Amino acid sequence: MYLLPAIDILDGHAVRLERGDYEKVTVYHDDPAQQAQLFEEDGAQWLHVVDLDGARAGSQGNAEVIARILRLTGLSVEVGGGLRTLDDLRRMADLGVARMVLGTALASDPDLAQAAREEFGPDMVVAGIDAEGGDVKVEGWVQGAGVSALELAASVGKMGYEHLVYTDISRDGMRTGVAPAAYVEMAEAFGNPVIASGGISSLEDISELAKVSDAIEGVIAGRAIYEGAFSVADGVAACRSTLVDAPDHMQALERPLTIEDLT
Repeated sequence: MYLLPAIDILDGHAVRLERGDYEKVTVYHDDPAQQAQLFEEDGAQWLHVVDLDGARAGSQGNAEVIARILRLTGLSVEVGGGLRTLDDLRRMADLGVARMVLGTALASDPDLAQAAREEFGPDMVVAGIDAEGGDVKVEGWVQGAGVSALELAASVGKMGYEHLVYTDISRDGMRTGVAPAAYVEMAEAFGNPVIASGGISSLEDISELAKVSDAIEGVIAGRAIYEGAFSVADGVAACRSTLVDAPDHMQALERPLTIEDLT
């Protein structure tokens, strides 16, 4: 597992929303690029960026801010929000981002999702599934997609996607803790480990995810870091410890964990 500190950009600021509600905004830094530098200085290697303006409007609204983050840091930057056409993806690729997250388009335009994977490859284009109560939400989390998260995960897995960010909207920005079983279910459906997002509140939550680390590729954390529950350095160390401190039965597994392993 590895840590991806999160920067959500709204109106040019680094913010966090409560359960995706644009009316419940907390501003944590006026300059997202400076915030990214602070994360890098504390040991981050990856950064998860969401263009909230783009997610709501359906088109990229913070390309210049993202470009500045890339200029001022050496972080591997994963970007999502408002990426709904191949041209949107090409612009991000030209900036030099490491990975691009397709969200709304996965459910609304499967042909685009397939074309994106074929053009950019499975290492660069990422499936982003945001769900509440098991149902996928799109358009900046304001509309239902009419499909379950597990069904969509299975579909994009069959397309050849190898990375998937799964966000539990009910927990996002709430620091309510994690539900490891949900990520195991998603990894089963997807066919690969997933990146866990939503509800990380402490290092103990990372430890809980470590128990199912065969199903978890990475961990996205935002509010808990901003509000001092743990540092980036400690989060990075906790994620890395899964590589050396996994219990013997975890190291010996020859298959991914299933939901039955947790019951």
